[in-house]
Amino acid sequence: MTKLISFFAFWLAATFAPQPANNPNTENQTTAAPKIQVALLLDTSGSMDGLIEQAKSQLWKMVNELATSKRDGKVPDIEIALYEYGKDEYAAKDGYIKQLVPLTTDLDLVSEQLFKLKTNGGSEFCGWVIKDAAKDLKWSKSNDDLKIIIIAGNEPFTQGEVDYKNSCKAAITDGIIVNTIFCGDCEEGVRTMWKDGADRADGKYMCINHNAAVVHIATPYDSEIVKLNEDLNKTYIAYGSKGREKKERQAVQDANAMTYSESNVAERAVSKSSKAYKNDDWDAVDAFKDNYQELSKLKEEDLPAEMKGMDAAQRKDFVDKKAKEREAVQTKIREVNEKREKYIADERKKQSGNSKNTLDEAMLGAVREQATKKNYKFGK
Repeated sequence: MTKLISFFAFWLAATFAPQPANNPNTENQTTAAPKIQVALLLDTSGSMDGLIEQAKSQLWKMVNELATSKRDGKVPDIEIALYEYGKDEYAAKDGYIKQLVPLTTDLDLVSEQLFKLKTNGGSEFCGWVIKDAAKDLKWSKSNDDLKIIIIAGNEPFTQGEVDYKNSCKAAITDGIIVNTIFCGDCEEGVRTMWKDGADRADGKYMCINHNAAVVHIATPYDSEIVKLNEDLNKTYIAYGSKGREKKERQAVQDANAMTYSESNVAERAVSKSSKAYKNDDWDAVDAFKDNYQELSKLKEEDLPAEMKGMDAAQRKDFVDKKAKEREAVQTKIREVNEKREKYIADERKKQSGNSKNTLDEAMLGAVREQATKKNYKFGK
């Protein structure tokens, strides 16, 4: 039985290059946000439940790190994709690989799929899944945007009929960095070519203790942020055929975060207070607060119960009111979180020397290092 696993990561991007003045698309191109695109390749073939648990519990911490980044003063769009590989239940002709989520800004969808992951025996083909992710996902065409694949595991990187050397070369040729995470002894990861894979694609090789328990530091501010998160949820207006379903998914992911701790819910709430958390395909505030003309065109059957029967002016007033309420709650969450982060930083100083080599510690260092090369700056 192989035991392998994987998880997740990140990165950073840059602004699109301006086009000539006579190009009709110039304005859209020059004002486009930079992109951070991250594909997480998770091996679920063996008894690597520990790393999956780290991934589930640290998703929002990682998003928050990325959400504080800027390039040339612009906040990036964060897109995450998710693959699992190494399960015998998937077709051998496809390399025992499945794309769970394409590159998307829908972070609740990513969280939902992470919480569905289960480990099972199988064959782990790193070169194959890297090839698929590099080829099949809709990567940015801009050389300025940062594009990253993250793959983790603890079996030889060389398995399968697709040569990892060719896959890594093809990825970096298209500007896609490959970071590798070996779950176990660092020297073993070097011997089994995990470091070589990263080196061939300008990435970073990391090794972690995937079985280490993640410690969420409780703070006196967590309960207040959890309550603010409840207030924040009241500002979402589900519209369209899938609106109710996606609003329910938002609530389920809140509940999933709570299975770890209030501190983890607080991390998620901070993500929801940032520009990284977008829901314009189902939430009227995100979709229409700057485009009330389109709001007026919504069919009556696509409106939520609280908006039925409203004319164009009433719709605008209702969405505008919810937008202002949301902004106020998000601002309060960020203010309380500043105190929370200071408390956590102080507690970590007391615990220095007891640090565990877990996923977040490995990835946050890599993120900042690669961001610096892209001229990104982090801050609040």
